[in-house]
This record gives sequence, structure tokens and C-alpha cells, in this order.
Amino acid sequence: MSSEVLAGDPIPTPAQGSPAPGNPHGVIDCAAYSGGKRVATLGLDGLRSALGVPGQFVWLGLNEPTEELMQAVQRELALHDLAIEDAHTAHQRPKLEQYQDSLFVVLRTVQGAADGAELEFGETHIFVGHDYLVTVRHGSLRSHTGLRARLEGRPALLAKGPGFVLYALMDFIVDQYFPVVEALEESFELLEDQIFTETCSRDTTKSIYRLKRDLVALKRAVMPLVEVCNRLMKFDLEMVPSDTHPYFRDIHDHVLRLNEMIDSLRELLGTALEANSSLISEQHTVQTKRLAAWAAIIAVPTMVAGVYGMNFEQMPELHWELGYPVVVGFMVAACVGLYAGFRRSGWL
Repeated sequence: MSSEVLAGDPIPTPAQGSPAPGNPHGVIDCAAYSGGKRVATLGLDGLRSALGVPGQFVWLGLNEPTEELMQAVQRELALHDLAIEDAHTAHQRPKLEQYQDSLFVVLRTVQGAADGAELEFGETHIFVGHDYLVTVRHGSLRSHTGLRARLEGRPALLAKGPGFVLYALMDFIVDQYFPVVEALEESFELLEDQIFTETCSRDTTKSIYRLKRDLVALKRAVMPLVEVCNRLMKFDLEMVPSDTHPYFRDIHDHVLRLNEMIDSLRELLGTALEANSSLISEQHTVQTKRLAAWAAIIAVPTMVAGVYGMNFEQMPELHWELGYPVVVGFMVAACVGLYAGFRRSGWL
């Protein structure tokens, strides 16, 4: 499991320094920013003293925090009990909740599994206040190292405060969905080739269902973000300044595009599943026809041999000199005739 949070470990530079020593396990980085620049690296015991400074905010990054660590952060920032409980237990759907003077945002992160079997989901919980932002990461997803450093390289935008950092985090997470959806589209194209090259089988059907399951999971993670973005674009949230609303509109457009891609792929998968089932049924019908045709061909010599295999004394044909060749010739002619007829009809 990676030890970085969504905010990412900072890339050490002389101006940035290293995380403050003595922080408990689970604290990745904690820094104060003023005017878009990092002015101090803090420990948990220095959070409260850094708050309330005009033009300054604190960004704290946590990874798989313990209950004691979350309680310590709650005491320093006066976070709501329900939000702390959700952030600690995880397993939340994407949402945005407002608690007095703070926001609580839940986002789902995703990446394709290394073996291509199933998607791996994680969670990032974000607390946003007037002068602080806390990220809590759950799940063993890819490292997000570098995001904090990239933001620190854009002081004009970072100076917008916690609202802009929230946008950057959401944008970073939403952008991770596009390669996953594109990979699913490529998998669907391979399934199409299997279906329409007459190589479809039960394994093809299993692959379609697995792909549909992944799309349903993606839909559950992406769809609630539409409402989250709509809420963040409104003017009634003091923690989100009006000059960041255009940035959230950009995320909103990306989320709508993701939803359209997922819905289109789900419709195509439904059609592919029907086509696959139809082709499998057709293959079964063809095999049944072939078996019936061969059974009919074999039935003729079986019937004739059965008749002459009966132990009746009065069978005139038994004493014909040409009886044997006539009977064998009849059986061969009948079988050849049936074979030719079934061949013309497409049964063989």
C-alpha cells in the first residue's frame, strides 16, 4: 500500500523543506500557505496556531489514519463528529455535505487492476474550511505524488485558497477515470471481434458480464459527482470563492462526458450480449441440424440391416443371388442421396 495521499508527498526543495518530524504515522504532509507560497511545514500540534492568520491556509494530508489521529485532527480543527466518523470508516458514496463552517467531500478513486481482472477503487475524503483543507485517503491505489508540488509551482492559483485546492484534487481524480473508461472501450472492441468472428462462447458471455459489472461500479462512482459539482458552482458556499466556480464548471463538463461514455458503452454491451446469445443459439441450432442429418443418414442402413437381421425363415430375398449387392447398393445410394440433400439444404 502506498503511503502517499491524494495531495501527494511534496517533492523536496530547499524552499519547501521536509515534513515536520514527530508527526504520527498516517500524516503525510502538513504545510501552511500564504500568497500561494509554502511558508511553513507544520506538525499536528502547530495546526491551531497557523489558523486565523489573514491570507493563510493549512493543507494537511493523511493516509489510512487511525481513530486516535482523526480525533486529534478533530480537536485541532473542530470538525463535525459525523464527518469524522465517515472519514475514518470509509465505504462512502461520493457526496458533498456542509457542516456549519466546513465542507465534507467524498470522492472515489479508481485504477485498472494489473491483471485486468477487476477495477480497484479507493476513497479520498476532503474537509474544506475557510483557512484549512484536510485530505484523508483510503485504498491502495496508485501514488499521487507530485500534485502538491505542481500546485506549489503555480502560486497565483494556489493563492486562491482551499477552494482552488479542492478543485485541483477533484480534477486530478476525475481525470483518472478517462484512461480506465478508454481501456474498457478497448476491451469491448476485442469482445466484438470474438462475437462476430464466430468464436463466441460462454467465456465471451462471462467477459461481457464482467465488463458490465465494471461499468456499473464506475457509474456509481461518477454519477453522484454531477450533483457535487452543481452544488460547488452555487454561490451559497462561503468556502468556495466565486472566482473558482469556472474551474468547477470544467469538472462538471468532464463528469458529464464520462457519464455519456459509460452510458454509451453500457448500451453497446447490452446489444453485444444479445448478439452473443443469438449467435450461440444459432451455433447450437446448426449443431443440432448436423446431428439430425447424420442420424437420418445412419438410420437407413440401420433399418435395412435390422430387417434382414431378423430370423424369419420365409424371406425370399435371402435366396437371391444378387440380394446382397442389391441391398448394399440400395443402402449406399440412399445414404449418398440423403447426404447430398442435406448438403444442399445447409444442414451439413
